[in-house]
Order: sequence, then C-alpha cells, then structure tokens
Amino acid sequence: MKGLSINLATVRQQYGFAAAVDACLAQGITAIAPWRDQVEAIGLEEAARIVALNGLQVTGYCRGGMFPATDAAGLAAAIDDNKRAVDEAAALGADCLVLVVGGLPGASKDIIAARGMVADGIAALLPYARASKMPLAIEPLHPMYAADRACVNTLEQALDLCATLGAGVGVAIDVYHTWWDPKLRPQIARAGRERRILAHHICDWLVPTRDLLFDRGMMGDGVVDLKLFRADIEAAGFHGPQEVEIFSAQNWWLRPGEAVLATCIERFRTVC
Repeated sequence: MKGLSINLATVRQQYGFAAAVDACLAQGITAIAPWRDQVEAIGLEEAARIVALNGLQVTGYCRGGMFPATDAAGLAAAIDDNKRAVDEAAALGADCLVLVVGGLPGASKDIIAARGMVADGIAALLPYARASKMPLAIEPLHPMYAADRACVNTLEQALDLCATLGAGVGVAIDVYHTWWDPKLRPQIARAGRERRILAHHICDWLVPTRDLLFDRGMMGDGVVDLKLFRADIEAAGFHGPQEVEIFSAQNWWLRPGEAVLATCIERFRTVC
C-alpha cells in the first residue's frame, strides 16, 4: 500500500511485533513504525531480521526523548537511554528516531527550565546520532501534554529548536497534536524551506474526546481537514508515507486487527 505506514501502536493490543508485520503484509502494507517496548519483547536482532527479510520501510522509531530530570544524574541517564534508542533505530534502518521530549521533572513548575533541559539533552545526544546517521525528529505535542509528556508544543517551537541545534534534527508533524495551531500552515511551509520534515503522523480529533491520551479517532471520524493538511505537507516538499498512529482504548484497540488495518487503508484512500 504505497504511501501508507502503520505505527504499530495502532494495533498494539491485537499483535506483537512479528504478528503485526504479518498482518500488515497480508494487506499490502510495507511500511511500519514500531515502539521500543514492542521491539524489546521480540528482541532487537529478531526485529531487525524481520524488517530486512520483508524489505520493510521503518518510517520512524518510537521513542526517544524524556530529557528533563530533577538532577544532573537523571539527565545523564536520559541521554544514555537515548543513545541506546539511536542504536536500536539504526539497527532497524529507521528513517528517524522520534523524540517526545518530556515535561516538568518531579515537582517542578518551571517550564522554561524544562525546555532548557530539552535543548541541552538533544544537543548532548546529537553528535552520537550524527555519527550513527540517525536523524532525530522532534515531535511537538498538544499543549495538554506540556506538564507530563512534552514541553515543546507547537511546530514553531520545534523548528526554532532545530534552528539552534543545526544539522541532524528535524520534526515529526502529527495532525492530532498540531491541527489546532493558528500558525500551523506557515510553519509547515517554513519546515519545508528549512528541510526539517522527517515524518507525518495521521489520525483524527474526535468531538467529544473522551480521553486525552487514549481516544484518538480514525481518519474521517473527527474534525481535522486531512486533505488540506496533506496538501500543505506536500507543498512543503515532503512526499513520504503518512503514518497512522491511533491510541484508542475504547474503540479500535478492541476490534480485530485485520479490520483495523483494512479501515486504515480505506480511510487513507478516501479521506487522506
């Protein structure tokens, strides 16, 4: 299925890594984005073997990041863990390592300091990633996650950080996290000019949303103008796969995996 990638979180409750690959291949999907726990469960060597054997494109590896810490030892541990993530992503031949950068550490209320720790953490990781030829994709998350998951919340913030850090770092643009942003369209154009777009994630924003983490919608079931979004991404020069990433504890995770994948294909064709 050209142009479509499945983030394996979309079927994480139905399949382990190998079974997810088999299910994707059965429906003509040859691009995936696995998570570290899924790879750990089967073993990195076996996961890499499966990827190579089937000629899969790994559109991203989830996830690195989580840099802010309560002390220097915590930041050092985060950097070490991110180096392991770089190694894993490289072994899988991933297009990029996706960074969910982290929020406020401990009991802190200082989001400015947290953002400084993010910048310092990525800067410390970047030489290692460059040596491994593994691009780092900063994923700005919706502001509702600023405290606990990611204190980088707009595409503009992420691109400003990229401009400071230099080569080897870009952005993953997820519709769920960015669709609301009044500066989104000019910032997508900017990302294209600066050649920073490394990945594009799709799902939909439901109204109402019953759970801010585990109630993402299937494309076409919500309010995001996915065709316009994709047109802007392509106008910015990115023509890579659209990666379906859906966390859905009350809906899609409860359905048979093959039905979920079939729906992803159908919606990709009709609404994306």
